[in-house]
Amino acid sequence: MTIELAEVLPLLLYVALIALVIALFVLVVKLINTLKKVDLLLDDVNRKMVKVDGLFNIIDNMTDYAASLSDKIIGGITNLINLLIRRRKGRDEDE
Repeated sequence: MTIELAEVLPLLLYVALIALVIALFVLVVKLINTLKKVDLLLDDVNRKMVKVDGLFNIIDNMTDYAASLSDKIIGGITNLINLLIRRRKGRDEDE
């Protein structure tokens, strides 16, 4: 009853291979669960980004309106100053 290495070695390799396949299966299952959690997290982040994007659009529209309004006010003041300067030059030339 001698046990030869040629008989035991393939048996040990098969046992090791089965253990590695089981470990790989467990790791794949855990990876799938992790990916599901990451997918839920990304969906949540995407929903929040849409809300924040709407807020930024409102802020952008408000700043565009404020810039347009300030441009109109500054243009009106500039025209008023130019009108006053022309009138003054007209009076100075008449005298």
